[in-house]
Amino acid sequence: MERLVTPAAMRAWADARRAEGARIGLVPTMGYLHDGHVSLVRVAKEAGSEAVAASIFVNPTQFGPGEDFEKYPRDEARDLAMLDAAGVDAVYLPGVKDMYPEGHQTFVDVTGVSRGLCGAARPGHFRGVATVVAKLFLASKPHVAVFGEKDYQQLAVIRAMNRDLDFGVEIVGAPIVREEDGLAKSSRNVYLKGEDRVAARCLSRGLFRARELFGKGERDAGILAGVAGAAIDGEPRALLEYAEGRNPVTLAPLAGQVDAVTILVAAKVGPARLIDNITLGK
Repeated sequence: MERLVTPAAMRAWADARRAEGARIGLVPTMGYLHDGHVSLVRVAKEAGSEAVAASIFVNPTQFGPGEDFEKYPRDEARDLAMLDAAGVDAVYLPGVKDMYPEGHQTFVDVTGVSRGLCGAARPGHFRGVATVVAKLFLASKPHVAVFGEKDYQQLAVIRAMNRDLDFGVEIVGAPIVREEDGLAKSSRNVYLKGEDRVAARCLSRGLFRARELFGKGERDAGILAGVAGAAIDGEPRALLEYAEGRNPVTLAPLAGQVDAVTILVAAKVGPARLIDNITLGK
């Protein structure tokens, strides 16, 4: 597994793979990897990638004031071992000064799907996400890029940017990987200890209740989202931020009878801000 630390080195690797006729897959991460990240590598290979690159970069521009950039969990040696075992061909490890050199002043702002939900709670977050992903695309020149569906709004933002700026990358969403008790796997789960870890199950519990209700014939988006939100509200250690029903493709708010809906939730549990979602219907 090759280690690349500059945009120029990443571009050179990508150019060489393309010259060989290989299909490049990209798995962007912020490190502190878990089984969900490993599943993204597998999905990239299943999408026909013959050369898979993963990036590890904790992106400062997607963190707001008072958020956890400085304390975000990091373990580079462990991450590299996991990626090597997963069969990654190259790992891109740029530094902050490589990604944002002195005088950097250009950002990518995806205005529509970034509104509301996490976009309201974290102003500027998706501008940082879109900018860093654009830079990763330009450096790694992938044919396909894989992102987890746990960050559903992020995935929608990246799809819109890819379409609007003509990157021509195939964007693949990978299913959420969960712990045995239903909690969506996340690097930030490391913040959860003791009773907070138990309480965190309220997010998936609410989503699963909405799924059960949908299976029994309920089609009102507001009722389905309300059921998910009530499960979180009923947990004393959780502070509900939002529980909303959105169009699975456009993320437009939904109300009334629907054939399909994505329920998205966010809550603070102890020191961790957690997000989760579930799509019901087709």
